[in-house]
Amino acid sequence: MPNIKSVHHVSVTVTDLDRSVAWYERVFGFTKVMEDKHPDGTGYFVLLGSADFAVLVGLHVHPSNDKERFSEARTGLDHVGFTVSSHAELEEWEAWLTELDIEHSPVNDQPGYSVVVFRDPDNIQLEFIAMG
Repeated sequence: MPNIKSVHHVSVTVTDLDRSVAWYERVFGFTKVMEDKHPDGTGYFVLLGSADFAVLVGLHVHPSNDKERFSEARTGLDHVGFTVSSHAELEEWEAWLTELDIEHSPVNDQPGYSVVVFRDPDNIQLEFIAMG
């Protein structure tokens, strides 16, 4: 069987592209990598990334979207988790979210990992995870 090297990017559908681009740039420090219309001409996307392009997030809008908020209870995406290098860095992310006034969980220490959970403007659940 062939192997997968890594996840290249994750893409989510948002209700307000400008609002979401600004939010992801502010929270993660991402910058625009590219933007374009969907190949079938029915929508538009912006690809954002970290400075080293190790993490890429696509934000998409579709004209048929009814603008309802995300719910992980429906079929499809449940959440997106971002690995951080240490528990100390996880605590830095928690402090950054607090500084930005973004609602989030406290650091939740579990056997083998610790996590901070928060949501984007469309209610998509995001997590920072430190393993170990």
